[in-house]
Amino acid sequence: MTDPSLARALLNPRSIALVGASADPAKTSARPQRYLQKHGYAGRLLPINPGRDEIFGLPSYASLGDAPGPIDHAFIMLNGAAAVAAVRDCADLGIPCATLLAGGFAEAGADGQRRQDDLLATARAGGVRLLGPNSIGLINIADRVTLSANAMLELPDLTAGRLGVISQSGSLIGALLSHGAARGIGFSALVSVGNEADLGVGEIGGMLVDDPNTDAILLFLETLRSREAVAAMARRADAAGKPVIAYKLGRSEVGQALAQSHTGAIAGSDATFDAFVREHGIARVRTFEALIETAPLFIGRRPPAGRRVTVATTTGGGAAMVIDNLGALGIEVLPASDAVRQRLAAAGVPHDGGRLVDLTLAGAKPEIVSGVIGDLMAMPECDAVVMVVGSSAQFRPELAVAPLAEWASSPKPLAVYLAPNAAESLRQLVSDGIAAFRTPESCADGLAAFLDRRPPGETAAVDATAVAKARARLDRAASGALDESAALTVFTALGIPTATTERVADAEAAIEAAGRIGYPVAVKVAAAAIAHKTEAGGVILDIADAGALAAACRRILEKARDTAPDAGLTIQKMARGRAEVLLGYRRDPLVGPTVTLGAGGVLAEIHADAATRLAPVSRAEAQAMIEDVRGLAPIRGYRGLPRGDCAALADAIVALSALAGIDDIAEAEINPLIVNDDGAGVVAVDGLIVRQGKA
Repeated sequence: MTDPSLARALLNPRSIALVGASADPAKTSARPQRYLQKHGYAGRLLPINPGRDEIFGLPSYASLGDAPGPIDHAFIMLNGAAAVAAVRDCADLGIPCATLLAGGFAEAGADGQRRQDDLLATARAGGVRLLGPNSIGLINIADRVTLSANAMLELPDLTAGRLGVISQSGSLIGALLSHGAARGIGFSALVSVGNEADLGVGEIGGMLVDDPNTDAILLFLETLRSREAVAAMARRADAAGKPVIAYKLGRSEVGQALAQSHTGAIAGSDATFDAFVREHGIARVRTFEALIETAPLFIGRRPPAGRRVTVATTTGGGAAMVIDNLGALGIEVLPASDAVRQRLAAAGVPHDGGRLVDLTLAGAKPEIVSGVIGDLMAMPECDAVVMVVGSSAQFRPELAVAPLAEWASSPKPLAVYLAPNAAESLRQLVSDGIAAFRTPESCADGLAAFLDRRPPGETAAVDATAVAKARARLDRAASGALDESAALTVFTALGIPTATTERVADAEAAIEAAGRIGYPVAVKVAAAAIAHKTEAGGVILDIADAGALAAACRRILEKARDTAPDAGLTIQKMARGRAEVLLGYRRDPLVGPTVTLGAGGVLAEIHADAATRLAPVSRAEAQAMIEDVRGLAPIRGYRGLPRGDCAALADAIVALSALAGIDDIAEAEINPLIVNDDGAGVVAVDGLIVRQGKA
């Protein structure tokens, strides 16, 4: 439960001070007062401007101290030191919260960060909660609090609805208002969090969870600043039956690839964000349109069991676009049931038995549309139904649009794509509570978000005994990055089988070690400066005798001489199996500890074929990761191929994920981990570990 007094002061204040208010209607600093008066704010407005006695018909005060109290909320439109001074005045006067419009703080570099730190210290010392800085404000449509400088508030009317919005981009709350107005989609509240120096997505989201006017929470994100607060909010929202739907910028970025491993490049910022939202029950959309349109799919419904849909249509081409997009997202489109085929046959509508239920013009009749949708809803194997309507949506909505209203509250969701630009039909569907989409891409995107969402997962427990053993091995290791030999001892302590390995200085010692290990062996360069041994020509495999081993050692040391003059060698029992995988761990700067599984070592980086989860993971989640990696289909028994030991691989994933219990490990990687035949286990043959802040 959030603090109700803070939520009221922030979202529904009874009195607002506008610090730096302007009497010039052309200025940005005049907008909040104009908009509050325009849209019917019922509380007290107190413009603060020492150069004015009156602004837009209201008395203006020289300072916050001169304004009559009590004041719930100060909207500060001053810059730099003046903004900090205004926050200090809020503290002195007991004003509980303030919004800062001005930028020039953390987003402006080191000097700006120092200004923001000073600002936050002043606020905390005085008990003032801050929204921003760099926040364009908030809009509480339900209570007519338009406390924002967003120019979209020039709209003559605002559509009230039950969708709450939190945006890290100020301008986007205006874009959402605009797009929503065009579709008849209304909002309860829209909040621009800016830099989140204090109040952020998680805490404000918690207020919307407790808000009786909000049924779903939409997030427009540029980054993830306070993951614990966002995670807690999402879990509370799920328990309250309020879906959280997120759109995040930055999908094309490679992410913060770590210098020592391939894991960072594979599990970039987008993959780790996916892991975060999956773990905490947040639905993710990839298109801005879907963020606006998709909420009715979720409201009042729990996540489905599968990812299977049926598609009916009055326009073959329009439906084909939706099906094409669904297929690209891996969603199965089911053929019609016998009941549907019989209904169409009785109506004289031909059906070819394919996956698309094309009603054609002959079937664009209310009784046929209603009956077919009902038959599709009744299919137990179907998780959602799609209806695509052609030109009749624009000119004859009573034929194929109006009959859809009866399915607004159905246990399975109905998604509707209108192929023409049928604005009135779109608005009617929204009014009926049906998810209506303007494009086939957003329709497929919204459906995928609904079908892929799962309730928040249970937090997996870390194996404390394994962590203690691994910590003991780490404490004996040299500082900085652990080379292959040292890293393998840590993996062994975690319970991951490792190949027999010895670290030696030269060819003579290598031959002695090979005698103990037994041929065939592999020889590798051992040097902290050479993390990627294969790329550096530092790995030779399948060495059968002492002569070949001596030659291989000389070749490797010669190649390493320029990069690492003090390089040594690692001798290892040669291992081969059913498949090679990459298993990596990293402490991601945004979402925290993660574990990644990829097929084929570095090839996973090329093919972007990997699964990432928050660490630690449960065994069930580890098994799901194996299913998610396409390149591991052969060891899963694809088309009768011999199975690999997926059970042992799942155990290794769980074991490596326990590194989440050791704070100073930045990353770790086993590459490759060899998967043997079913029942024969796995074996780690190479790896590294990097401590936090060290290389």
